[in-house]
Order: sequence, then C-alpha cells, then structure tokens
Amino acid sequence: MHRLLRRWHEAGERRPQRPAQHHAIPRLLATAPNDVWSWDITKLPLVRRGIYLSLYVVLDLFSRFVVAWMVSVKENSALARQLMEQATARYGIAPGQLTLHQDRGSPMIAHGYLELMQTLDVTCSHSRPRVSNDNAFSESQFKTQKYQPDYPGRFEHPAHARLWCEDYFEWYNFQHHHSGLAGFTPEQVFTGRYRDVAEDKQRALDERYAQNPERFVRGRPAVPMPPTSVAINPVVPGDDGTVVDDRVNFPTLAAAGYVKSMLSSK
Repeated sequence: MHRLLRRWHEAGERRPQRPAQHHAIPRLLATAPNDVWSWDITKLPLVRRGIYLSLYVVLDLFSRFVVAWMVSVKENSALARQLMEQATARYGIAPGQLTLHQDRGSPMIAHGYLELMQTLDVTCSHSRPRVSNDNAFSESQFKTQKYQPDYPGRFEHPAHARLWCEDYFEWYNFQHHHSGLAGFTPEQVFTGRYRDVAEDKQRALDERYAQNPERFVRGRPAVPMPPTSVAINPVVPGDDGTVVDDRVNFPTLAAAGYVKSMLSSK
C-alpha cells in the first residue's frame, strides 16, 4: 500500500482538496446605540459532569448594554432566530439600521438564521475563523461574568442558571461602572443618561475646586466622558494614509479618520 501511495504521489495524483479560504477582516464602527450589536454563545456547566447549558448574549457595541440574553439546553439556529427577532422588535430596529457581528458557529451561519437577517434588513458581519479578537467585546463580557465572586462555577439545573443570570445582567447593565465607558454604566450610555450624570459630577468637582483650588495641582478637574465611537479592527492610517498595522484591535477609538465597513455574510 505504501508503494502504491508513493507512486500516486510521484505521478502527481492527489485527492481533491478544498482551496485555501480567505476571509475579510471585519471592520465595524459604532457611533451610537443600536448601530452595531455583537453576540456569542458560551457554555455553562452543570453539576452533572459533561452536561452544559448554552447562554446566548447580545451586546450593544457602543454602550456594552446587554440587549438580550437566553439560557437554553440546546444550541441551534432556531433559538438564535427567536432571540434576534424578539430583540430587534423590542428596540424598534429599523430596516438597514443595524449591523450584527458574530463568529462562525453553526447557529450564526445557518441558512434559516441568515434568511431572517435578510428579511429584517440587518447586515451580518462574521469573525475570521480562529480569530477571537474579532469578537473581543463579547468575549470580554463573558470573562467579566465568569470572574464574578458569586459565579457558581457549576449550576444545579437550568432554572438555577436563569435565576443567577437574571441577577447578573441586572447588575451588569444598571450598576456596573464599566472601565471602557469612563466609569459610567452601560444603561447610562445606552439611554444617554450619562450626560446628566456627568453634569452632576462636574458641578460637584467645580464646588470642590472653588473651595480649595490649591489642592488640584493640575488645574480645574473635568469629568472623563465615554468614547464617542467604538470600533472592531479599525483601519489605522499613517501620515500618508496607508495602513500601519491592520492587526491592531482598539476596543474604543475616536471617529475621525476611521471607516465603517458593513460586511455581508455571503
């Protein structure tokens, strides 16, 4: 058999192989809530070894606000369609408004799921295979979740997981002072309430500065504000307009000079 294989190889005969795949780098820019959503699925282990639940989480890129989530014993495209259909209806997403970013898991590339996105006129963007940084915002949220002090590690049953996730996402959206949002909560940025909160903070700082200006060696303090745009794999132009390094992934970035690329899932 080895001699036959050697002859076939020397003769140039070879089994048909799929040509190398080349995937475009997803480049997305969100300048307001509901511009870009990112979503992913993570596994939640049960106490019984080898049994896992699937947690679906949809994240608004600009504000990090979790717009939808679901715990299920299954992972399939039917549940993904149900979740997205309900989420887009709940937030009044207009046709052509939203770009939805995801990886290339089977629920994300299923024909039924992509047909629903086409019907809703939602632009789909996909990560490159085996490039976790293309969906870094969802991955970061999952890390925040699973490093919580009260994270059980293993859940007793699906109802236990849903109850814990309900408390967690309530905290994450409304009480978590996000470092990527200059200390504001996702809900404050998603709804625009951060402007009123920032004004209250600035008045308090101005009062302190007026009472004792010598204490502030760097001058009048100013409240840091959340970024005006958030990007996935932004183009980084050099002085001559060329790309310096398109591998750099900036979680937050100023809008000037960057391009919003709506990638379809064809």
